[in-house]
Amino acid sequence: MKKYFLKLYNYNYWSNKRVLGEIQKQQVSDPKILQLMGHVLAAQYLWLHRIKGLPAPDVKLWGDYTLERLLHMAEDVGKQWIEFVEVTDNFDRELTYRNYTNDPYTNNVENIMIHLVNHSSYHRAQVAMLMRQKGFEPINTDFITYDRVITGQWKE
Repeated sequence: MKKYFLKLYNYNYWSNKRVLGEIQKQQVSDPKILQLMGHVLAAQYLWLHRIKGLPAPDVKLWGDYTLERLLHMAEDVGKQWIEFVEVTDNFDRELTYRNYTNDPYTNNVENIMIHLVNHSSYHRAQVAMLMRQKGFEPINTDFITYDRVITGQWKE
């Protein structure tokens, strides 16, 4: 699973940076778009802290973040996830935690990690749709595009 998760979390890191780079390039300042990307990144921090048994991070799941803050968050949490995957040998364990509304749950860490990247893709698609509706051009973050980029078949 380590190889799979390394690929998945490198893709997630690339996608977040790619979307935020395009938002910066096109000078998008729409609060809903920025809030959605903030939600993506805050969720990545929250899940990482839960899985690692750390106190809750100082982020708001639906907070208002500046683009500069989002760029920093994407870089930081992306690297933290990749480092976690690199140093972890077993992801097949149960995690008992309380969600953001304090409801208790138990889930397998592998499933949480798959969910988190899927959740991020879902919200990045919402960002793409909102960008298009507001007259901006969204950027491609398909996994196959990422694979083509890292294998040198496609230049960014």
